Amino acid sequence: MTDDQRSAGAPTLEDVARAAGVSRATVSRVVNGVRNVDPAIQEAVRQAVSVTGYTPNRAARSLVTRRADAIALVVSGAGIGPEAARGDSGTGASGEEGGGSGGSGSFTAQVFADPFFGRVVTGVVDYLRPRGMHPVLMFAETSRAREEVVAYLRQGSADGALVVSTHAEDPLPALIADAGLAAVLFARPARPVPVSYVDLAHQDGARLAAEHLLGRGCRRIATISGPLDVPAGEARLTGFRDTMARHGHPYIPIAEGQFTQESGESAMERLLAEHPDLDGVFAANDLMALGACHVLREHGRSIPGDVAVVGFDDSSAALACRPPLTTVRQPVEGMAAEMTRLLLDRLARPDGPVTSVIFEPELVVRGSA
Repeated sequence: MTDDQRSAGAPTLEDVARAAGVSRATVSRVVNGVRNVDPAIQEAVRQAVSVTGYTPNRAARSLVTRRADAIALVVSGAGIGPEAARGDSGTGASGEEGGGSGGSGSFTAQVFADPFFGRVVTGVVDYLRPRGMHPVLMFAETSRAREEVVAYLRQGSADGALVVSTHAEDPLPALIADAGLAAVLFARPARPVPVSYVDLAHQDGARLAAEHLLGRGCRRIATISGPLDVPAGEARLTGFRDTMARHGHPYIPIAEGQFTQESGESAMERLLAEHPDLDGVFAANDLMALGACHVLREHGRSIPGDVAVVGFDDSSAALACRPPLTTVRQPVEGMAAEMTRLLLDRLARPDGPVTSVIFEPELVVRGSA
Protein backbone atom coordinates (compact mmCIF):
# COMPACT_ATOMS: atom_id res chain seq x y z
CA MET A 1 0.00 0.00 0.00
CA THR A 2 1.44 3.41 -1.00
CA ASP A 3 1.75 6.54 1.16
CA ASP A 4 -0.93 8.22 -0.97
CA GLN A 5 -3.30 5.34 -0.27
CA ARG A 6 -2.63 5.55 3.46
CA SER A 7 -3.26 9.27 3.53
CA ALA A 8 -6.58 8.77 1.77
CA GLY A 9 -7.91 6.77 4.74
CA ALA A 10 -8.50 3.12 5.54
CA PRO A 11 -8.47 0.73 2.57
CA THR A 12 -11.89 -0.26 1.26
CA LEU A 13 -13.44 -3.20 -0.56
CA GLU A 14 -12.93 -1.25 -3.79
CA ASP A 15 -9.18 -1.04 -3.07
CA VAL A 16 -9.02 -4.79 -2.57
CA ALA A 17 -11.10 -5.44 -5.71
CA ARG A 18 -8.80 -3.21 -7.76
CA ALA A 19 -5.68 -4.98 -6.41
CA ALA A 20 -7.15 -8.44 -7.01
CA GLY A 21 -8.63 -7.63 -10.42
CA VAL A 22 -12.11 -8.78 -9.42
CA SER A 23 -15.42 -7.15 -8.63
CA ARG A 24 -16.34 -5.62 -5.29
CA ALA A 25 -19.09 -8.25 -4.93
CA THR A 26 -16.53 -11.05 -5.32
CA VAL A 27 -14.32 -9.53 -2.64
CA SER A 28 -17.34 -9.26 -0.34
CA ARG A 29 -18.17 -12.92 -0.88
CA VAL A 30 -14.62 -14.04 -0.04
CA VAL A 31 -14.36 -11.79 3.00
CA ASN A 32 -17.72 -13.00 4.29
CA GLY A 33 -16.77 -16.64 3.91
CA VAL A 34 -19.08 -17.64 1.07
CA ARG A 35 -17.96 -21.15 0.17
CA ASN A 36 -18.67 -21.40 -3.59
CA VAL A 37 -15.88 -19.09 -4.77
CA ASP A 38 -13.12 -20.44 -7.00
CA PRO A 39 -10.02 -21.22 -4.85
CA ALA A 40 -7.73 -19.28 -7.18
CA ILE A 41 -9.93 -16.21 -6.84
CA GLN A 42 -10.06 -16.65 -3.07
CA GLU A 43 -6.27 -16.70 -2.95
CA ALA A 44 -6.02 -13.59 -5.14
CA VAL A 45 -8.41 -11.75 -2.84
CA ARG A 46 -6.54 -12.85 0.29
CA GLN A 47 -3.28 -11.60 -1.17
CA ALA A 48 -4.93 -8.30 -2.10
CA VAL A 49 -6.28 -7.99 1.46
CA SER A 50 -2.74 -8.51 2.76
CA VAL A 51 -1.21 -6.00 0.35
CA THR A 52 -3.78 -3.28 0.94
CA GLY A 53 -4.07 -3.83 4.67
CA TYR A 54 -7.84 -4.01 4.42
CA THR A 55 -9.69 -4.86 7.65
CA PRO A 56 -13.34 -5.93 7.39
CA ASN A 57 -15.94 -3.91 9.27
CA ARG A 58 -17.06 -6.57 11.71
CA ALA A 59 -20.32 -4.87 12.60
CA ALA A 60 -21.33 -4.66 8.95
CA ARG A 61 -20.09 -8.15 8.26
CA SER A 62 -22.09 -9.61 11.13
CA LEU A 63 -25.25 -8.06 9.68
CA VAL A 64 -24.60 -9.95 6.46
CA THR A 65 -23.40 -13.25 7.89
CA ARG A 66 -25.36 -13.20 11.16
CA ARG A 67 -22.12 -14.33 12.78
CA ALA A 68 -20.16 -12.83 15.66
CA ASP A 69 -16.83 -14.10 14.23
CA ALA A 70 -15.96 -15.08 17.79
CA ILE A 71 -15.70 -18.46 19.45
CA ALA A 72 -16.16 -19.09 23.17
CA LEU A 73 -13.33 -21.13 24.71
CA VAL A 74 -14.92 -22.41 27.90
CA VAL A 75 -13.10 -24.05 30.79
CA SER A 76 -15.81 -25.71 32.83
CA GLY A 77 -16.51 -28.02 35.69
CA ALA A 78 -14.73 -27.06 38.91
CA GLY A 79 -17.81 -26.81 41.10
CA ILE A 80 -20.50 -29.46 40.62
CA GLY A 81 -22.10 -30.00 44.05
CA PRO A 82 -24.83 -28.08 45.91
CA GLU A 83 -22.43 -25.28 46.80
CA ALA A 84 -21.79 -24.68 43.12
CA ALA A 85 -25.50 -24.66 42.37
CA ARG A 86 -25.81 -21.74 44.79
CA GLY A 87 -22.99 -19.98 43.00
CA ASP A 88 -20.55 -20.49 45.88
CA SER A 89 -17.03 -21.86 45.72
CA GLY A 90 -17.99 -25.46 44.94
CA THR A 91 -16.49 -28.69 46.11
CA GLY A 92 -13.70 -28.57 43.57
CA ALA A 93 -12.67 -31.72 41.78
CA SER A 94 -9.57 -32.43 39.81
CA GLY A 95 -9.42 -31.79 36.11
CA GLU A 96 -7.92 -33.45 33.07
CA GLU A 97 -4.67 -31.62 33.70
CA GLY A 98 -5.21 -29.50 36.77
CA GLY A 99 -6.28 -30.33 40.29
CA GLY A 100 -7.34 -28.26 43.23
CA SER A 101 -10.52 -26.86 44.66
CA GLY A 102 -12.19 -23.64 45.59
CA GLY A 103 -13.98 -20.84 43.86
CA SER A 104 -13.42 -18.68 40.84
CA GLY A 105 -10.12 -17.21 42.02
CA SER A 106 -8.45 -20.54 42.73
CA PHE A 107 -10.01 -22.10 39.66
CA THR A 108 -8.70 -19.45 37.27
CA ALA A 109 -5.31 -19.50 39.01
CA GLN A 110 -5.22 -23.27 38.54
CA VAL A 111 -6.04 -22.92 34.85
CA PHE A 112 -3.38 -20.32 34.13
CA ALA A 113 -0.75 -22.21 36.11
CA ASP A 114 -1.25 -25.43 34.16
CA PRO A 115 0.74 -25.91 30.92
CA PHE A 116 -2.08 -28.00 29.44
CA PHE A 117 -4.49 -25.08 29.18
CA GLY A 118 -1.86 -22.83 27.66
CA ARG A 119 -1.30 -25.40 24.95
CA VAL A 120 -5.04 -25.59 24.25
CA VAL A 121 -5.23 -21.81 23.90
CA THR A 122 -2.21 -21.82 21.56
CA GLY A 123 -3.81 -24.41 19.29
CA VAL A 124 -7.13 -22.56 19.17
CA VAL A 125 -5.63 -19.11 18.58
CA ASP A 126 -3.23 -20.34 15.90
CA TYR A 127 -6.13 -21.90 14.00
CA LEU A 128 -8.54 -18.98 14.34
CA ARG A 129 -6.18 -16.06 13.74
CA PRO A 130 -5.62 -16.59 9.99
CA ARG A 131 -9.39 -16.83 9.61
CA GLY A 132 -10.01 -13.44 11.20
CA MET A 133 -11.70 -14.95 14.25
CA HIS A 134 -10.99 -14.70 17.95
CA PRO A 135 -11.59 -16.84 21.04
CA VAL A 136 -13.42 -15.43 24.06
CA LEU A 137 -12.12 -17.12 27.20
CA MET A 138 -14.88 -18.03 29.65
CA PHE A 139 -14.89 -19.91 32.96
CA ALA A 140 -17.87 -21.99 34.04
CA GLU A 141 -16.99 -23.25 37.49
CA THR A 142 -20.43 -22.76 39.08
CA SER A 143 -24.05 -23.38 38.12
CA ARG A 144 -24.56 -19.65 37.64
CA ALA A 145 -21.51 -19.35 35.41
CA ARG A 146 -22.69 -22.25 33.25
CA GLU A 147 -26.06 -20.54 32.80
CA GLU A 148 -24.23 -17.38 31.73
CA VAL A 149 -22.25 -19.32 29.11
CA VAL A 150 -25.44 -20.79 27.64
CA ALA A 151 -27.09 -17.36 27.61
CA TYR A 152 -24.02 -15.81 25.96
CA LEU A 153 -24.20 -18.38 23.18
CA ARG A 154 -27.97 -18.06 22.79
CA GLN A 155 -27.61 -14.29 22.34
CA GLY A 156 -25.19 -14.82 19.47
CA SER A 157 -22.30 -13.14 21.26
CA ALA A 158 -20.22 -16.10 20.11
CA ASP A 159 -20.91 -18.45 17.21
CA GLY A 160 -20.15 -21.62 19.15
CA ALA A 161 -18.18 -23.06 22.05
CA LEU A 162 -15.01 -25.06 22.51
CA VAL A 163 -15.41 -26.75 25.89
CA VAL A 164 -12.65 -28.10 28.12
CA SER A 165 -14.30 -29.87 31.05
CA THR A 166 -12.33 -30.45 34.24
CA HIS A 167 -14.82 -32.75 35.94
CA ALA A 168 -16.43 -35.99 34.85
CA GLU A 169 -19.86 -34.85 36.08
CA ASP A 170 -19.73 -31.48 34.32
CA PRO A 171 -23.31 -30.68 33.17
CA LEU A 172 -22.30 -27.97 30.67
CA PRO A 173 -21.95 -30.23 27.57
CA ALA A 174 -25.48 -31.55 28.08
CA LEU A 175 -26.83 -28.03 28.70
CA ILE A 176 -25.29 -26.83 25.43
CA ALA A 177 -26.57 -29.86 23.52
CA ASP A 178 -30.08 -29.49 24.95
CA ALA A 179 -30.08 -25.83 23.86
CA GLY A 180 -29.19 -26.83 20.29
CA LEU A 181 -26.00 -24.74 20.35
CA ALA A 182 -22.85 -25.49 18.37
CA ALA A 183 -19.99 -26.92 20.45
CA VAL A 184 -17.05 -29.29 20.38
CA LEU A 185 -15.44 -30.88 23.43
CA PHE A 186 -11.80 -31.50 24.27
CA ALA A 187 -11.89 -35.11 25.57
CA ARG A 188 -14.61 -37.70 25.51
CA PRO A 189 -17.43 -36.82 27.92
CA ALA A 190 -17.98 -39.20 30.82
CA ARG A 191 -21.67 -39.42 29.93
CA PRO A 192 -22.79 -39.66 26.30
CA VAL A 193 -24.03 -36.40 24.81
CA PRO A 194 -24.62 -35.61 21.11
CA VAL A 195 -21.60 -33.29 20.85
CA SER A 196 -18.47 -33.81 18.74
CA TYR A 197 -15.15 -34.20 20.53
CA VAL A 198 -11.45 -34.77 20.08
CA ASP A 199 -9.48 -37.05 22.37
CA LEU A 200 -6.34 -39.13 22.72
CA ALA A 201 -6.06 -42.92 22.76
CA HIS A 202 -5.11 -42.77 26.45
CA GLN A 203 -4.93 -46.51 27.03
CA ASP A 204 -2.52 -46.90 24.12
CA GLY A 205 -0.34 -44.17 25.60
CA ALA A 206 -0.20 -45.93 28.94
CA ARG A 207 0.68 -49.13 27.12
CA LEU A 208 3.70 -47.38 25.60
CA ALA A 209 4.82 -46.29 29.07
CA ALA A 210 4.47 -49.78 30.54
CA GLU A 211 6.31 -51.45 27.67
CA HIS A 212 9.14 -48.94 27.89
CA LEU A 213 9.67 -49.48 31.63
CA LEU A 214 9.57 -53.26 31.19
CA GLY A 215 11.94 -53.01 28.26
CA ARG A 216 14.43 -51.17 30.47
CA GLY A 217 14.39 -54.13 32.85
CA CYS A 218 12.21 -52.57 35.56
CA ARG A 219 10.36 -55.20 37.56
CA ARG A 220 9.08 -53.42 40.70
CA ILE A 221 6.93 -50.81 39.00
CA ALA A 222 4.37 -48.50 40.56
CA THR A 223 2.07 -45.87 39.11
CA ILE A 224 0.75 -42.47 40.12
CA SER A 225 -2.68 -42.30 38.54
CA GLY A 226 -4.72 -39.27 37.70
CA PRO A 227 -8.05 -38.69 39.45
CA LEU A 228 -10.16 -41.73 38.74
CA ASP A 229 -13.39 -39.76 38.36
CA VAL A 230 -11.91 -38.22 35.21
CA PRO A 231 -12.11 -40.36 32.02
CA ALA A 232 -8.49 -39.65 31.05
CA GLY A 233 -7.23 -40.63 34.50
CA GLU A 234 -9.20 -43.86 34.52
CA ALA A 235 -8.22 -44.76 30.95
CA ARG A 236 -4.49 -44.23 31.55
CA LEU A 237 -4.59 -46.41 34.65
CA THR A 238 -6.59 -49.12 32.87
CA GLY A 239 -4.19 -49.18 29.93
CA PHE A 240 -1.15 -49.36 32.19
CA ARG A 241 -2.50 -52.12 34.43
CA ASP A 242 -3.73 -54.17 31.48
CA THR A 243 -0.36 -54.04 29.74
CA MET A 244 1.51 -54.95 32.94
CA ALA A 245 -0.85 -57.90 33.49
CA ARG A 246 -0.25 -59.10 29.95
CA HIS A 247 3.47 -59.18 30.80
CA GLY A 248 3.01 -61.18 34.00
CA HIS A 249 2.67 -58.36 36.52
CA PRO A 250 -0.84 -58.72 37.98
CA TYR A 251 -0.33 -56.36 40.93
CA ILE A 252 0.80 -52.75 40.48
CA PRO A 253 1.02 -50.41 43.48
CA ILE A 254 -1.12 -47.33 42.82
CA ALA A 255 -1.24 -43.91 44.43
CA GLU A 256 -3.94 -41.58 43.11
CA GLY A 257 -2.92 -38.03 42.26
CA GLN A 258 -4.75 -34.94 41.08
CA PHE A 259 -2.74 -34.04 37.97
CA THR A 260 -0.72 -31.46 39.97
CA GLN A 261 2.94 -31.38 40.95
CA GLU A 262 2.04 -31.30 44.64
CA SER A 263 -0.14 -34.39 44.35
CA GLY A 264 2.68 -36.15 42.52
CA GLU A 265 5.00 -35.41 45.40
CA SER A 266 2.52 -36.72 47.96
CA ALA A 267 1.83 -39.85 45.93
CA MET A 268 5.53 -40.57 45.50
CA GLU A 269 6.07 -40.24 49.26
CA ARG A 270 3.32 -42.80 49.88
CA LEU A 271 4.69 -45.21 47.30
CA LEU A 272 8.23 -45.02 48.66
CA ALA A 273 7.00 -45.58 52.22
CA GLU A 274 5.06 -48.69 51.21
CA HIS A 275 7.37 -49.99 48.44
CA PRO A 276 10.91 -48.74 49.11
CA ASP A 277 12.43 -51.15 46.58
CA LEU A 278 10.47 -49.90 43.54
CA ASP A 279 12.56 -49.36 40.41
CA GLY A 280 10.08 -47.82 37.98
CA VAL A 281 7.26 -45.27 38.12
CA PHE A 282 4.65 -44.24 35.58
CA ALA A 283 2.98 -40.94 36.42
CA ALA A 284 -0.21 -40.17 34.49
CA ASN A 285 0.93 -36.66 33.64
CA ASP A 286 4.16 -34.68 33.52
CA LEU A 287 3.38 -32.41 36.46
CA MET A 288 2.96 -35.41 38.76
CA ALA A 289 6.10 -36.99 37.28
CA LEU A 290 7.98 -33.76 38.01
CA GLY A 291 6.82 -33.94 41.62
CA ALA A 292 7.77 -37.61 41.82
CA CYS A 293 11.30 -36.92 40.56
CA HIS A 294 11.70 -34.17 43.16
CA VAL A 295 10.79 -36.59 45.97
CA LEU A 296 12.98 -39.37 44.59
CA ARG A 297 16.00 -37.05 44.59
CA GLU A 298 15.21 -35.94 48.15
CA HIS A 299 15.31 -39.61 49.17
CA GLY A 300 18.67 -40.10 47.52
CA ARG A 301 17.38 -42.13 44.56
CA SER A 302 19.09 -41.57 41.25
CA ILE A 303 17.00 -41.20 38.09
CA PRO A 304 17.03 -43.42 36.07
CA GLY A 305 19.75 -45.46 37.81
CA ASP A 306 17.68 -46.42 40.86
CA VAL A 307 14.21 -45.53 39.63
CA ALA A 308 13.11 -44.92 36.04
CA VAL A 309 10.28 -42.41 35.61
CA VAL A 310 7.87 -41.97 32.70
CA GLY A 311 5.31 -39.17 32.47
CA PHE A 312 2.45 -38.34 30.14
CA ASP A 313 1.69 -35.29 27.92
CA ASP A 314 5.13 -34.03 26.80
CA SER A 315 4.39 -30.62 28.28
CA SER A 316 6.84 -27.92 29.37
CA ALA A 317 7.11 -29.74 32.70
CA ALA A 318 8.85 -32.63 30.91
CA LEU A 319 11.71 -30.35 29.86
CA ALA A 320 11.83 -28.61 33.24
CA CYS A 321 12.40 -31.97 34.92
CA ARG A 322 15.94 -33.08 35.84
CA PRO A 323 16.80 -35.26 34.10
CA PRO A 324 14.49 -34.37 31.20
CA LEU A 325 11.44 -36.56 31.33
CA THR A 326 10.67 -39.55 29.17
CA THR A 327 6.97 -39.12 28.47
CA VAL A 328 4.02 -40.05 26.30
CA ARG A 329 3.30 -37.20 23.94
CA GLN A 330 -0.24 -35.86 23.71
CA PRO A 331 -0.35 -33.43 20.75
CA VAL A 332 -2.50 -30.89 22.59
CA GLU A 333 -1.97 -28.02 20.15
CA GLY A 334 -2.96 -30.19 17.19
CA MET A 335 -5.95 -31.57 19.08
CA ALA A 336 -7.10 -28.04 19.95
CA ALA A 337 -6.73 -26.97 16.32
CA GLU A 338 -8.77 -29.98 15.19
CA MET A 339 -11.41 -29.22 17.80
CA THR A 340 -11.64 -25.70 16.36
CA ARG A 341 -11.85 -27.01 12.80
CA LEU A 342 -14.70 -29.32 13.77
CA LEU A 343 -16.58 -26.40 15.30
CA LEU A 344 -16.16 -24.18 12.24
CA ASP A 345 -17.30 -27.08 10.06
CA ARG A 346 -20.32 -27.49 12.32
CA LEU A 347 -21.14 -23.80 11.93
CA ALA A 348 -20.88 -24.12 8.14
CA ARG A 349 -22.99 -27.30 8.11
CA PRO A 350 -25.37 -27.17 11.10
CA ASP A 351 -27.10 -30.38 10.02
CA GLY A 352 -23.86 -32.36 9.74
CA PRO A 353 -23.33 -35.45 11.89
CA VAL A 354 -21.76 -35.44 15.34
CA THR A 355 -18.26 -36.90 15.11
CA SER A 356 -15.11 -37.70 17.06
CA VAL A 357 -11.41 -37.56 16.23
CA ILE A 358 -9.00 -39.70 18.26
CA PHE A 359 -5.29 -38.85 18.19
CA GLU A 360 -2.50 -41.39 18.60
CA PRO A 361 0.08 -41.01 21.40
CA GLU A 362 3.82 -41.22 20.90
CA LEU A 363 6.60 -42.13 23.33
CA VAL A 364 9.30 -39.46 23.66
CA VAL A 365 12.46 -40.93 25.24
CA ARG A 366 14.67 -38.62 27.30
CA GLY A 367 16.89 -39.02 30.33
CA SER A 368 14.50 -40.16 33.06
CA ALA A 369 13.86 -43.64 31.66
